[in-house]
Amino acid sequence: MSKTFDLIIRGGTIFDGSGESAFEGDVAISGNRIAQIGRVAETGSEEIDAVGMAVTPGFVDVHTHYDGQVTWEHTLSPSSGHGVSTVVMGNCGVGFAPCRPAERDMLVRLMEGVEDIPEVVMTAGIPWNWETFPDYLDALDRRSFDIDVAAQLPHSPLRVYVMGERGANREPPTEDDLERMQALTAEAIRAGAIGVSTSRSLGHRSKDGSLAPSTTTEESELAALARGLRDAGGGVFQLLTNNESDPAPEAALMRRLMEVSGRPLSFTLLQTSWMPEAWRTLLSGVEAANAAGLPMRGQVFPRPIGVLFGLDLSLHPFALHPSFQPLSALPLKEKVAALRDPEMRRRLLSEKPVHANPLVQAQAQRLDRMFRFGDPPCYEPDPSDSIAAQAERRGISAYELAYELLLEQDGTALFYNPATNYVDNNLNVARRLMTHPSTIVALGDGGAHYGLICDASYPTYVLTRWMRDAAGDEKWDMASAVHALAAKPAAAMGFNDRGTIRLGRKADINVIDLDRLRLHAPRPVYDLPAGGRRLRQQADGYVANIVSGVITYRDGEPTGSLPGRLVRGAVAQG
Repeated sequence: MSKTFDLIIRGGTIFDGSGESAFEGDVAISGNRIAQIGRVAETGSEEIDAVGMAVTPGFVDVHTHYDGQVTWEHTLSPSSGHGVSTVVMGNCGVGFAPCRPAERDMLVRLMEGVEDIPEVVMTAGIPWNWETFPDYLDALDRRSFDIDVAAQLPHSPLRVYVMGERGANREPPTEDDLERMQALTAEAIRAGAIGVSTSRSLGHRSKDGSLAPSTTTEESELAALARGLRDAGGGVFQLLTNNESDPAPEAALMRRLMEVSGRPLSFTLLQTSWMPEAWRTLLSGVEAANAAGLPMRGQVFPRPIGVLFGLDLSLHPFALHPSFQPLSALPLKEKVAALRDPEMRRRLLSEKPVHANPLVQAQAQRLDRMFRFGDPPCYEPDPSDSIAAQAERRGISAYELAYELLLEQDGTALFYNPATNYVDNNLNVARRLMTHPSTIVALGDGGAHYGLICDASYPTYVLTRWMRDAAGDEKWDMASAVHALAAKPAAAMGFNDRGTIRLGRKADINVIDLDRLRLHAPRPVYDLPAGGRRLRQQADGYVANIVSGVITYRDGEPTGSLPGRLVRGAVAQG
């Protein structure tokens, strides 16, 4: 019998992304498209035995920061190791385009502070072979990846590109400035940008502590971006709210921006310890907007957004102490040797942290919310196991215990702070948010926070913690979970060719052994430009990952194939 198809996935349990019940069958692929579903009599040039396996669409993460990584590397790790086949970057108003040569250092400093990407990595890795945002898209169009990538126009670089130093210093724009921002937003969307993004978070600061250019802008400037979307007739508006202010005005602002743009809007929606009930107001705003026909979505996360600490990471309880600064760049072995010196221990225990960003300084001091992480990782720690609680039981200071624990495992021990979504020491709010009809499971933040956060693994977490391992009312059925990881975010971004296993759709598919699916603890690796460090989190159980009909990973190991490409927006695609 002649080989009719390029690839056939045989006998799997197909969760097609629609949210409907699974069914057993085959999936045949020709080129980069799904050609047949059901019982396929023909043979394929290559076949995968998926009996007993789950077959799902490739997952879509609409909130990442691969803006720099895509310019120096072809592997969008860690996202591509967790079933993700499409990512959207350029979130939170930060990125690297548009940018004139004189502004490059400022954007590097901003990304170093906001997204924890070391300056040396960006200096060594970014080619800067663009100036305008369309130039940036064209540069990416010449590259290939292990998964697909789409880009949003970030507000902070746009502001500086239009206003120069005035923009960087957060001065008010002129009418000419606003008209220029509006025009450049429309230009970017027409060139293929998926949307425009901004941040109002006062925690977004450069390494020197100065606020990101977008954070304090007035509504008139945000409305100019919204008008750019309106003029182009496409794109989405992504926003990080000021989560330290009254949420009601933030919800009202987002609704007004949607009324101006006529386009969908999504924003980061979490439960925070400093405003633990604000999510309710914001979610009510989402519900009211959708009831009025305005497609607003909250981007939510299925576990705590947790900060990791360790001697080999960006932060730990002594990282900001003056006496530690000369040690910070040393290899781990030398750091451990220095910290074993009784005099160094005395000095560090007597000092206080110093940092320009108060949020960073506060994170390093929360020993009452800091826990041993472990492997497999524990994302739901018991409050009685915090470093502060353990120290109190032992009759020593929390910092003394932290010092002791940091030196365990030859200095490789990790601590974890469940910073959001775990205010009441449970994930009840996270579950309510992720199952809401007007939210998108997202916020993997891949490509950023290289030494602090490793959240791009969330699809694996959803399929284990909330689907396979949960019990009773907590349990999320697999069909709904796959819909939330694939079809729902794809539709929210206007990706109408992916997110479901349907005839004619793009052949982005995962074959998963749910029984073997396991998430390992993150570990630092030094494989970025200039030997820079990042956290990598492995998973077992992904039998095959397929992008555009090409197998990119087998049992978690790369095949070397790079079928991933830049995804331009619907306006550019016609």
